Amino acid sequence: MADGLDQVGARLRAARHAHGWTLEELAARAQMSVSTLSRLESGKRQASLELLVPLTRQLGVRIDDLVAAPTVDPRVRRSVIRRDGMVIAPLAPEGSAVNTYKITYSPDPNGCSELRVHDGYEWLYVIAGRLRLRLGEQDLVLARGEAAEFDTRIPHAIGAAGNRPAQIISIFNEAGVRMHTHGAAAEVDAP
Repeated sequence: MADGLDQVGARLRAARHAHGWTLEELAARAQMSVSTLSRLESGKRQASLELLVPLTRQLGVRIDDLVAAPTVDPRVRRSVIRRDGMVIAPLAPEGSAVNTYKITYSPDPNGCSELRVHDGYEWLYVIAGRLRLRLGEQDLVLARGEAAEFDTRIPHAIGAAGNRPAQIISIFNEAGVRMHTHGAAAEVDAP
């Protein structure tokens, strides 16, 4: 908690400035001395509920807004998955509400793999190469900068178009994640 309290003063000052108030104006509104407020803002006085409650009421902020949340390492450190000619790099933490992946499809001399159907939904964006998307009766080639969105209950297959790899960013719902990233043939690389 001590780490969260070290920025209370700076956040109080920023909230006061956002209202365009002087130290004197906020102190009067919160019924405290200018000296007390000044020491709170400078970190020379420890914040307490007794002092913060009237200030937060006047400033229209929550106490939680003044106390820093613990800093979480934002890096995603998950293993790369190799499966069926794909290299799947997770871009979101395990258990994230949004399941995002960078997928590289290797060229396949046999063409796009067999059509599959499963529960789920998929959104994809081509970042490099050309992607072949077979979706129902459609046989599409998407180039860099193109996107697609589809219900995975429609028979579909995805692969590189041509003799170069295709890279996409793909977002799945949970059912789509299971189908694309799990399986007996999966090989996992260490991060």
